[in-house]
Amino acid sequence: MKIYTKTGDKGTTSLIGGTRLSKAHRRIEAYGTVDELNSYIGLLGDQAVNQNRKILLKEVQDRLFTIGSHLASEPEKSKRILPDLEAEDILLLEKEMDLIDNQVTALRAFVLPGGHPSVSFGHVARTVCRRAERAVIHLQQQEEVEDIVVRYLNRLSDYLFMLCRIMTVELGIEEVVWKPRVGK
Repeated sequence: MKIYTKTGDKGTTSLIGGTRLSKAHRRIEAYGTVDELNSYIGLLGDQAVNQNRKILLKEVQDRLFTIGSHLASEPEKSKRILPDLEAEDILLLEKEMDLIDNQVTALRAFVLPGGHPSVSFGHVARTVCRRAERAVIHLQQQEEVEDIVVRYLNRLSDYLFMLCRIMTVELGIEEVVWKPRVGK
């Protein structure tokens, strides 16, 4: 099977189920952003500081593929054949955040992205996750999308923020704190 089909040359693509949509459709934007996020999660898993999190980050990637498959499908035609996203997936992220919270100092200021390339990659992933969440909500306002997808993306962005915080601890660097300029 060839990787190129030429069927998208006129700006359309097929959903699982066969319906063709414009590549600019909100559904395609939503699952494309989830795919972009998945790539950044892979990049985070490749960072030396995250070697002990590789299994968890691969689990996140698997869940993002699940979300992508739901978003790339015609909701009424393919529910029986798709993998499930479950409440336990969200609980896993919450549990990990609770563990991290016990290892970092209390947050007393806004944190700027940066300080180390690994941390910066984490913040890029976090912001792409927020964009994916917005894209899915936009789609949900027009079409059927399971609420658990939004909840998972919301929690994942929180987890990615906490991951950045613990990476700074493990890398032995300080968080870059926002010091707003006020009046002169």
